[in-house]
Amino acid sequence: MPLEAVKKIIGQKLCVHSIEIFRSGSVIFSRSFHDDKRYPVYSCAKSFTSAAFSIAAGEGLISPDIPLSEFIESRYRSLRSGDFRELPVRRFLTMTAGNYPFRPEGSDWLENILTLPVDNTDTGYHYSNIPAYLVGVAVENAVGGDLIGYLTSRLFEPLGIKDPVYAKCPQGHFYGATGMELTVTELRRLGQLYMQNGAFAGEQLIAPERINESLTPWVKTGDNDSYGYFFRVSENGFSICGKWGQRCLVYPEKQLIITYLSDLPDRHSEMLAIAQELAGRL
Repeated sequence: MPLEAVKKIIGQKLCVHSIEIFRSGSVIFSRSFHDDKRYPVYSCAKSFTSAAFSIAAGEGLISPDIPLSEFIESRYRSLRSGDFRELPVRRFLTMTAGNYPFRPEGSDWLENILTLPVDNTDTGYHYSNIPAYLVGVAVENAVGGDLIGYLTSRLFEPLGIKDPVYAKCPQGHFYGATGMELTVTELRRLGQLYMQNGAFAGEQLIAPERINESLTPWVKTGDNDSYGYFFRVSENGFSICGKWGQRCLVYPEKQLIITYLSDLPDRHSEMLAIAQELAGRL
C-alpha cells in the first residue's frame, strides 16, 4: 500500500520531499524523493510552541487561565487595552483571541500587535501567526530566558532534534508560529510524543493531562475539524500542519503516524488525500 502512494506521488508529479510511516513503535516505511534533510515546516512550529507551553505549565510557570498580558514586558503596559489585559492564555492557544491579521509587522512586533484595532471580545476561530507568537513570548518570559535554550534538555535533546533551525522576532523572541526547519523524522517524533501521552524513550517529557488538554477540540475550525492548543483535532486523531504540505497525521487508535514534507503551494490537498487514503487502508 505505501508503494501505491509513492506511485501516485510520482504519477501526479507532486513535489514531495519525503514521507515516513510509523506504526506500533517502528518506522515501517520511509521514502525520500529529494535530499533527506531539513526543510521549512512553516506552521508546524506552532505545535512546538504548544509543547513549550505545556512543559512550562507542568512546572507551574504559566497557566492557560492566567491573562497572557501578565507575561508581556512591562514597557508595553500602556499599550494593552482593557479587553486584551483580561484574555487568558487559552484564548491565544486556540486562535479565539480576536480577528488578528495574519502576521506581525514592523520593527517592534509587540508594539505593532498591541496597537492593532482588534476586537478581543470576538471568541470565534481566527487563524493567524500572531496568537502563536504571543504565546511564545509569554512562555519565554515565564521561564525567564531563551525559549530554545529552555527546551533543549526538556524537548529537543530527548527527541533527537539537534540544534533546531528556528526564527526570532526583531526583539529576539522565538517567533513561535513559523520559521523552523525539520527532517521528516524530527517532525514525526513530536507527533509520536503526543500519541504516547507525553512519553518518549522511557522519559515523561510532558504530563499526560497536559497532552489531553492540548488535544481537546476547543473550537470548530470550519474545515471539518477542530482546534486544540495549536494542533488540529478530528474524530480519529490529530495533526501537525504547515502550509504547502507539511503534515504529521496521527491516528492513536491505530498507533499510526504518517508524516510527509512537501512544497505544494497549490496542490497540497492532493497529497493530503493520498495520505488519508493510505491511513484508511493501513
